[in-house]
Amino acid sequence: MTYLLTKPSEKIPSLLKLLSSLDPRPQKSIVYLSTCAAVDYFQHLLTSVLPSNFSLVPLHGKLPPNVRQKNFAKFVTSVTPMILLTTDVAARGLDIPQVDLVVQIDPPSDPKVFLHRCGRAGRAGRKGLSVIFLQPGREEDYIPFLDVRKTPITQLLKPEVKVSEDEVKECTDKMRGVVLADRALYDKGQRGFVSWVKAYSKHQASSIFRIGDLDWTDLGNSWALVKMPKMPELKKWDGDKTLGIKINMSEYAYKDKAREKARLVAMEEAKAASPYIPTEDQLAKRKKREAWSAKHDAQDVKEERRERKKRKREAERLEKLSPAEREKEKELQELLEQVRKKTKLDQQAMKDADKAEFNGFD
Repeated sequence: MTYLLTKPSEKIPSLLKLLSSLDPRPQKSIVYLSTCAAVDYFQHLLTSVLPSNFSLVPLHGKLPPNVRQKNFAKFVTSVTPMILLTTDVAARGLDIPQVDLVVQIDPPSDPKVFLHRCGRAGRAGRKGLSVIFLQPGREEDYIPFLDVRKTPITQLLKPEVKVSEDEVKECTDKMRGVVLADRALYDKGQRGFVSWVKAYSKHQASSIFRIGDLDWTDLGNSWALVKMPKMPELKKWDGDKTLGIKINMSEYAYKDKAREKARLVAMEEAKAASPYIPTEDQLAKRKKREAWSAKHDAQDVKEERRERKKRKREAERLEKLSPAEREKEKELQELLEQVRKKTKLDQQAMKDADKAEFNGFD
């Protein structure tokens, strides 16, 4: 049982490098993700980046029973390199012979499941490899955590799995291209990412797997998202929610013609109900202006309240003055008014002097 330290964006490229580096090439591999929605999303992305000759089938609890049985049978009977992309539904209770490789991209929420997942590789005297991907930093504490639970793991040294920034970018761009080609995958990605974050937050080893330690930008890129979803966990995050991807959502189409037609009809109906539909950029600018306007309106209200209180305090002070004190107050105010008038006259004289034509030095 081994582990590999990888940033989120390096996980899929590391999986691809591992599949290509193993000799002999694994015939049957199981790759674990944490949620059904994640499997439903990544089955489309992984298919586009897998090494040649590898095929993939998904398996999770929300698939119809007949589809689950069909996909499972396809994996078990395959005579070519095949990957089963799955959740903990395949961690126990299923008889899966001759599994060469188990990769846990997402550590299980229940640490007890870890051993069940690993146990899928190399049964009946066969050699097998089990690898869990951990993010550098806090997640490294999972290594001594497992050791305490008498499930020691060692770092994967052979084959050596290292990916360059160019390889990571190439893989991310390729997967993102698949997402941009079909709005349905955008929808799946939004749902899948939210479900993954919820699962991560419910990990039993909560002191190790903490939402506050996540690098949201790197995570978004690891999922090949074109926009971060709206979710409570991102309310205080001030990063770029577009991940640097410029996309016109009104023109972002579904591959399925019937679904795209329904989307366009809905857009036309919305336009008919409201002649003007602002773009997302316009809406963002409007919200910014409204926030700015609301902020200054609040400041104006506060200033008006201060002035009212000031006038009230001044009126109360004057009421308490004796006739002689009031006469002195009147003289003081007249003197102040004279000073103000003189100041205004001096300021005007300076402005007039500035405007006068310069005729040289005397």
